[in-house]
Amino acid sequence: MIDNVREVWVKSAERTENWIYGLNPVLEAVRAGRRIMEIYISSGRHKEVHLIRKEAEAGNIAVKEVPLSFFEERFPKGHQGIAARVAERGYTPLEELLEIPAKKNEHAFFLILDGIEDPRNFGAILRSAEAAGVHGVVIQSHRAAGFGPVVSKASAGAVEYVPVSMVPNIKHAISAMKEDGIAIIGAEGGKGLSPYDTDLAIPLALVLGSEGVGLRKTVRDKCDHLLSLPMRGKVNSLNVSVATGILLYEILRQKLKKT
Repeated sequence: MIDNVREVWVKSAERTENWIYGLNPVLEAVRAGRRIMEIYISSGRHKEVHLIRKEAEAGNIAVKEVPLSFFEERFPKGHQGIAARVAERGYTPLEELLEIPAKKNEHAFFLILDGIEDPRNFGAILRSAEAAGVHGVVIQSHRAAGFGPVVSKASAGAVEYVPVSMVPNIKHAISAMKEDGIAIIGAEGGKGLSPYDTDLAIPLALVLGSEGVGLRKTVRDKCDHLLSLPMRGKVNSLNVSVATGILLYEILRQKLKKT
C-alpha cells in the first residue's frame, strides 16, 4: 500500500514538478548538461555520493543535505538518498531525429514504440536502446509513457542520451521513415520470421507493441516484415523490454558482423 501511495505521488510530480532520483539518473543528468536547479542528498547514504558532489561543483549546481525521510516520503524504493529538481526533458522533432544517421554516416537504426504505457518498461527500453546504439526512439503522444522520474530511474540515466520524438500518430512517422528508405520491422509473438535468419544489417526501424495488446492492426499492416523470437518454454511471451533488448542486440550483432 505504501509503495502504491508513493507511486501516485511520483506520477503527480511528473505533471507538476520535474524530479529524478537515484545515483545514476542524477549523475548522468549532470554529465549530459541537463539544467538542474538543485540536488538533494542524504549524507552518507550512498558510498558514491562524492561523485555527485564533485560533478555538481564542476557544474555550479547547488547541493542540499536533507534527512532520509525527505526521500522516503516522496519516492519509491531505490532512491538511494539522492534526488534532483530538474528542467523538463524535451523531445526531439521527428525531422531532426531522421537526420541523425546521415550525420553519423551510419545505417538508420530507430525504435518505434506503439503504446508502451508502463514507465518502467519505457525506461528499461531506453537503457537497452542507448547501449545498442539506437539513433532515436519514436513514441505516440497518447496512451504512452512519457518522460518522468520513474522512467529516468528505470533507464539508469540513459534517458539523457537517447533522442526521443513524440508524435501525434506513429503511422505518419512510419510513412516518413519509409520515404527515407528505412525498412519497418515489427515484432509480434509467433507471427513472424526468426530474427536470426533475417538480414537486419540494413536501415531499419524496429516496432514494438504495447504490453498487453502488442501491435495495433493498423500499425502491423504498415510493417514491411514481422519478427518473432523463438519460444521453447510454457510461457508464450516475454516482457516487452526484455524482447526489445534481445532484438536490438541481434540487430547490433549483425551490423557489427558486416563492418
